[in-house]
Amino acid sequence: MTAAAESAAIKSVARDYIEGWFTADADRMARALHPDLVKRAVRDGGLWTLTRDEMVAATAGGGGRADAAAQVITVDDIRVDAEIASVRVVSTAYIDLLHLLNDGDGWRIVNAVWRSR
Repeated sequence: MTAAAESAAIKSVARDYIEGWFTADADRMARALHPDLVKRAVRDGGLWTLTRDEMVAATAGGGGRADAAAQVITVDDIRVDAEIASVRVVSTAYIDLLHLLNDGDGWRIVNAVWRSR
């Protein structure tokens, strides 16, 4: 696969993640996430962690719809090194730094660190 095709595939996964969140599309979210995903943020002075199953359930429950109005989303700073990659997703509501793996089944997010804007 060419570098441009790899970047496009990674960008597509990142968009499934963030757009899936805002539209409560659990299928898109599940497709984007590795089974061993860990998503983290600092909350109330401590580390807050979600698993893949918790993230998919929160998406299905409409957790992101409250922040969905007038979203502007950019996916940038894509870095690829063989089967690992990182990308930054910026929306009106959040900044997410994502790590992805390509384990032969395609690109999926394995780590996410985020903050509200």
